[in-house]
Amino acid sequence: MNIMLVSVSERTREIGIRMAIGATSADIRLQFLAEAVTLSCIGGLIGVVLGVGVTLVVAAKATSIPAELSLFSILLSVGFSAATGVFFGFYPAYKASKLTPIDALRYE
Repeated sequence: MNIMLVSVSERTREIGIRMAIGATSADIRLQFLAEAVTLSCIGGLIGVVLGVGVTLVVAAKATSIPAELSLFSILLSVGFSAATGVFFGFYPAYKASKLTPIDALRYE
């Protein structure tokens, strides 16, 4: 959420320009929500790759420790990552969509 709030504050002029040329509040909200979900899903996929790698190494090296991969757990973890992106990306997206174009363009 902090990353998205910083992104909104750093891109205030961009938001103002987009709104000045006709972007609606829903367009701005969708842009920032999509960015938050994308970042979260990429992080989730990196976690899945690392988790699968560790599981394969443990399964190969330690025969006494049972290590098993399930598709359900992988999909669940990526789903939680996406849900986290939506949940924590909504407020920054809402904040960005409520800016007025004139105030956003004056922002330094």
